[in-house]
Amino acid sequence: MSADAEVRLARAALTRICEPGSHGLAELVARRGPVDALAALWQDDPPQDIARDVLARRGVQRDTRDRAARDLEGVDALGGRLICPEDDEWPERVDQLAAISTAGDPAMPPVALWLRGPGDLTTLCARSVSLVGSRAATSYGTFVAGEFGHGLADRGWTVVSGGAYGIDGAAHRGAMAADGPTVAILASGVDRPYPLGHHGLFDRIRADGLLVSEWPPGCPPQRLRFLVRNRVIAALSAGTVVVEAAARSGARMTARRAVELNRPLMAVPGSVTSAMSVGTHQLLRSGAVLVTSAAEILDTVGRIGADFAEPPRGPVTARDALGPELSRVVEAVPAREAQPMVEIAAQAGIRVRDAMRALPILVGHGLVEESTTGFRLTTAGRRSAAAGNQPTSLR
Repeated sequence: MSADAEVRLARAALTRICEPGSHGLAELVARRGPVDALAALWQDDPPQDIARDVLARRGVQRDTRDRAARDLEGVDALGGRLICPEDDEWPERVDQLAAISTAGDPAMPPVALWLRGPGDLTTLCARSVSLVGSRAATSYGTFVAGEFGHGLADRGWTVVSGGAYGIDGAAHRGAMAADGPTVAILASGVDRPYPLGHHGLFDRIRADGLLVSEWPPGCPPQRLRFLVRNRVIAALSAGTVVVEAAARSGARMTARRAVELNRPLMAVPGSVTSAMSVGTHQLLRSGAVLVTSAAEILDTVGRIGADFAEPPRGPVTARDALGPELSRVVEAVPAREAQPMVEIAAQAGIRVRDAMRALPILVGHGLVEESTTGFRLTTAGRRSAAAGNQPTSLR
């Protein structure tokens, strides 16, 4: 089943004349259908509850149907398309947004979605997890996001994120490193994905996955649009993981929408001294599930079989969350007398720049502490070493 030409044209026009999430617009479309709703919006007296949204944009392009036709032709020339709720490819998960939307806090489902890439959105999102977090991510955060992205894709799951700098970009790259498709939800048109510095990343994403937007071609990013699109990131996936977030991070809006939708919300612990982990720690205190690996993420979203994390064997220590490289580094860290990073790198047989990435992660795990003279094991790190357990991967 698919939308007919008139319905598709009307929905394309609606994406241009009204901002997404509008409670009044969604009710009008549900009541009258997209074709009649579009006609009603261009009357002299549009419905009061959406008049402000429409009037703010109607003067920009009065010949809306012709503009919508050009939008459809333009995105088709780019290898893209518009999908509608009437199409088989429409992801039914996003329709659940209607249950949490109110006039005072609008979060209605999209009127339509502009796509660019070969993937089928419903198929990709049937087994998907959203990985989100701060743009100003730490090396710890980007490492974890990349590991999670790789681990999820390696198990046949799709990573959904926002294509931004920091955590988003690391999550997308991790998934593609495992040859998995990934989905980027944009706050701009699919023909001008933002940020510009991720041009190469977006090209790679659309080669096998999808770029997705509620805004028509040519629309620039705006601050409010990032917050609006976050509800779609939460709605498309089976669960959301916040890897790193400052106290006021936009990722917390994604987390909020996930909770409202009754989807599992997960968060990654970080250093208590890191500003980029304040938000995740607040989420954990509020009931988010603590996760340290891709397998734990899939445990939480409720799948069965090979997706589950293996049950730990023997006493569990903090080292059980470490992969081979981190295990090698922590083994090289002295128990009592601190040593400089250069010496630890030499002892571990790795490059100094790799040690620069690994040591802050070990500090975040509470296994290592930094002093004026270098690094040494914490009390927890020494106890973990004494337990002698084999580490497992973040993946």
